[in-house]
Amino acid sequence: MFDKVLIANRGEIAVRIIRALQELGVNTLIAYSDVDKDTLAVQLADESVCIGPGPALQSYLSIPAVVGAALTRGAQAIHPGYGFMAENATFARAVADNGLVFIGPGPNAIELMGDKNVARETMKRIGVPTVPGSEGPLTSATEALAIAEAVGYPVVIKASAGGGGRGMREVESADAMIDAYAAAKAEALAAFGNDEVYLEKFVVRPRHIEIQVLADSCGNAIHLGERDCSIQRRHQKLLEESPSPAVSHELRQQMGEAALAAVRAVGYINAGTVEFLLSQDGSFYFMEMNTRIQVEHPVTEFVTLTDLVKEQIRVAAGLPISCLDRAGQPPHGHAIEFRINAEDSEHGFLPNPGTITGLRLPGGPGVRVDTHIYAGYTVPPTYDSLIAKLVVWGSDRAEAIERGQRALKEFTIDGIKTTIPFHRWVLAQNDFITGDVCTDFISLHGLE
Repeated sequence: MFDKVLIANRGEIAVRIIRALQELGVNTLIAYSDVDKDTLAVQLADESVCIGPGPALQSYLSIPAVVGAALTRGAQAIHPGYGFMAENATFARAVADNGLVFIGPGPNAIELMGDKNVARETMKRIGVPTVPGSEGPLTSATEALAIAEAVGYPVVIKASAGGGGRGMREVESADAMIDAYAAAKAEALAAFGNDEVYLEKFVVRPRHIEIQVLADSCGNAIHLGERDCSIQRRHQKLLEESPSPAVSHELRQQMGEAALAAVRAVGYINAGTVEFLLSQDGSFYFMEMNTRIQVEHPVTEFVTLTDLVKEQIRVAAGLPISCLDRAGQPPHGHAIEFRINAEDSEHGFLPNPGTITGLRLPGGPGVRVDTHIYAGYTVPPTYDSLIAKLVVWGSDRAEAIERGQRALKEFTIDGIKTTIPFHRWVLAQNDFITGDVCTDFISLHGLE
């Protein structure tokens, strides 16, 4: 096991990683920007080091700053969390080239699965279902029109190098293709420095289902079931649950085997997530693979009795997966995660940074809060608006919903607007209660 690990991230995930490392007896070193000098992660870590000013390009996205901090402070490994450089193959390679361990997959796997076109072609080659569409990057709007005509409208144009809805445009007809193609390329270039885009058939009202995978260097690879991430706004997840109300034991095994085929195809090691679209007829299609820990990992932890962050650290240290006996086991109860963002969800989800003047966290049986905030903390406008994750567990989905309603009522954050009212609204909707949801849930309710 490592003696010291540098955490190259911020917010709730930095706190989560620090706690896991400390429970494993590992010294923690948090790298922070000057904007984050008062965060809970800096207070909890054994050591801290400022790596630059607030703008992420000068701190959290600076490879020399992060790697240099690890080397000068005697860390043996770097945990990237999620976001920032967690899926940056150049960063992972720089970490290894400097004699450090990257707590995540190798750079080759990150590159293979980070390029959406390469990932889709890899999945096709090994027989994992993919959505019909272009064979590679589109070369022109004319080519896009021809492929759309062949697969049928509606279609969606996506950035090859991106995710999270950036560089994505839904196209309903040929008349809209030229403008959509140009807009997708421009947004992809601005967001990812790469304007390559590809086209897929648009699956109407699907669910977004992802499979948690874990592989080690000892030859073990397992999946730990699915998460349903269908409650989204503009392709950004807001609520996740496990297991999915739409996935049977047989379908879970089919999707799990497809996810493990992806793991084996790219020689993947560490924790990762393979994401699928699940159509209304029960067909599923590969979307992408996230080569990191996910924001929503706690719901899997609840229903599999597994600490995924500790597993990441153990695997990176060369140890075998410690939860092999959990593979293929039925989910233990039901868990739901609510992303609490500093946003005014009652007025268009506008960012709402500011100082937290009062805070009451929910508690009781089956309630977990992952957060970095405290009374008096100022949420900066500089970074992502996620400030907490409320996760609830119940013996079944009905109890998890009831527990979520109770916990959300208890959860009070004064001084800023948050998405707590939105989540209370979701849990009151009959179609959510019955499990009849899709990725268009919010727009179908007129909240887009």
